[in-house]
Amino acid sequence: MGIVLLRVDERLIHGQVTVGWGTELGLGRYVVIDDELPGRSLERDLYGLGVPDAAVAEFRTVAEAADRLGAWDSDAVRTALLTRDLDHMVRLAAGRALEGRTVNLGGLHHAPGRSRVLSYLFLGDEDFECLRGLRGEGVSVVAQDLPGSRRVPGREILRG
Repeated sequence: MGIVLLRVDERLIHGQVTVGWGTELGLGRYVVIDDELPGRSLERDLYGLGVPDAAVAEFRTVAEAADRLGAWDSDAVRTALLTRDLDHMVRLAAGRALEGRTVNLGGLHHAPGRSRVLSYLFLGDEDFECLRGLRGEGVSVVAQDLPGSRRVPGREILRG
């Protein structure tokens, strides 16, 4: 089964991901991809508290994750790859490593320089550049906060 969810969500591991997506997709592994978080044991421990008992959490840098993509994808464990921002996901997709896949945009919230696109999605100029970068790497993008919610295609987001 392998990698079944690629998601950008500032909150990383939280209820929408573990209960909503995790239950729907039968996730057994949550991989947080962040260049700083693997070195922060307290934060890793806090995120780990949100992981269901039947699942595991891993914390990897972009480079480590890029090296592990094939192993995770061929593994029987259903896996979610999570980044807190679009920049990390674009760097993971470099070299067309995620070509043909879809990235789910979850919660990217209000911040200076960002404008509301959807109730849970605020984007700024750098975010739009990252979305174009993903498209250039052969990656589709949809915004969808929960499995039962409307999927908003990337072309609608980029147009808006």
